[in-house]
Amino acid sequence: MMTDSRMERGQEWLKTLLQLSGLSVDIEGEKETTPSQDEESQEQDSYWLTIGETNLLPEQIEILTGPDGSVLDAIQYLANSILNLNQPQEEQASYTVELNGYRVRRFAEIRTMAEVAAEQARLSGQEVEIKSLSSAERRQVHTLLKEFGDLETFSRGKEPHRHLVVRLASMQ
Repeated sequence: MMTDSRMERGQEWLKTLLQLSGLSVDIEGEKETTPSQDEESQEQDSYWLTIGETNLLPEQIEILTGPDGSVLDAIQYLANSILNLNQPQEEQASYTVELNGYRVRRFAEIRTMAEVAAEQARLSGQEVEIKSLSSAERRQVHTLLKEFGDLETFSRGKEPHRHLVVRLASMQ
């Protein structure tokens, strides 16, 4: 069994970060195995870093997740920025930080939003906007709706008011 240095680096970094905030937790690492849709895109390996909640109080979980996952997103952003800093291309990776099933639940919500928006765009022929998604969540919607040839998605506006637009592909 080959140990994966990038995953271990992620686990160590996250464990240390949380120790510095006075939390003693285990970090479970898992390589995400999602086959890449198109062969030519050289996608980075993705890892899930799951914060163990055994030693956490409910309010600590709440604080670490933040309103709408904003704290988890910030930790995840830091992980991706710092762990890939000055690393050669083959050592770079993308990290998802999970706690208490938040990402999994949120992904299910986002999938539903994407499907509803797709349906509305088809029925009305109008553009449909999905608001209040993080940039990572907008990417998820782009990816989810990519397989529908009759629709297109793009982002509009400036952060923090950037939102995703779904419309019929024939509308340009």
